[in-house]
Amino acid sequence: MNILSLDIEEWFHILDNTSTKDEADWLKYPSRIHKNMDRIFDLLDRTNTRASFFVLGWIAEKYPEVVKEIVANGYDIGSHSMFHQLVYEQDKLKFREDLKRSIHTLEDLSGKKIQLYRAPGFSITEQTKWAFEELVDIGITIDSSIFPANRGHGGFPSYGEACPSIIDVNGVQLKEFPINTVKLAGKNVIFSGGGYFRIAPYSVVRKWTKSSEYVMTYFHPRDLDPEQPMIKDLALPRKFKSYVGLHKCEAKLEKWLTEFEFIDISEAEKRVDWQKAKIIKLDV
Repeated sequence: MNILSLDIEEWFHILDNTSTKDEADWLKYPSRIHKNMDRIFDLLDRTNTRASFFVLGWIAEKYPEVVKEIVANGYDIGSHSMFHQLVYEQDKLKFREDLKRSIHTLEDLSGKKIQLYRAPGFSITEQTKWAFEELVDIGITIDSSIFPANRGHGGFPSYGEACPSIIDVNGVQLKEFPINTVKLAGKNVIFSGGGYFRIAPYSVVRKWTKSSEYVMTYFHPRDLDPEQPMIKDLALPRKFKSYVGLHKCEAKLEKWLTEFEFIDISEAEKRVDWQKAKIIKLDV
């Protein structure tokens, strides 16, 4: 089962970086969201692929037509937070208010109940398990915030096997579609989204896809935008990961979507036998 999902944000929404930290910084940069969304919609049309869209509330407020086009095309829509801040840098109240505003914004524009969520940077960690209770309280039923490996920001390496599962936090449950991993030299390796996908040769992506029963992708509009400006103050490792492979990514992704079947989260939820799904108990 291969799932296609996209995190809808601007090209300058880069985490852990001083010049792209918050809204005051974002307003200094030109928008590229419409051109990049056109690329995404065209790609999905060409490959006849359904996808789930995790939309930043800030994007929805500033460019409501983006949300309306996603809905008009019949795609899944979920929250990617309001202001793209790392969860582990927030307390419960700040997280709750950000989440609430994003969901109300998306529901008002889409006319749909928002039940999907993904944290910016997959930043729900072992120290912020309380976030799952907040998600359930506001009506989220499906999460895709778990990155079950070590990560520069966030990461949940103790989660265990990366497969559709049920998270149980003090008796409160929700369905989880984590990012998938493969074993390489005894370590959990990611290949199915963002910079990881752009760095890995297609032959490797193809091999690992064939050997995986479950693949959860995550792409951003910026991943398909080779003409985007460069954020100059990024550290060299982040600069490499943010810009490597941009020129080839769209063609590479199109080949992947053509060679393998990809579905959205709504369809994936129907295909999972939740009675047999692993239950991950997380005590807060």
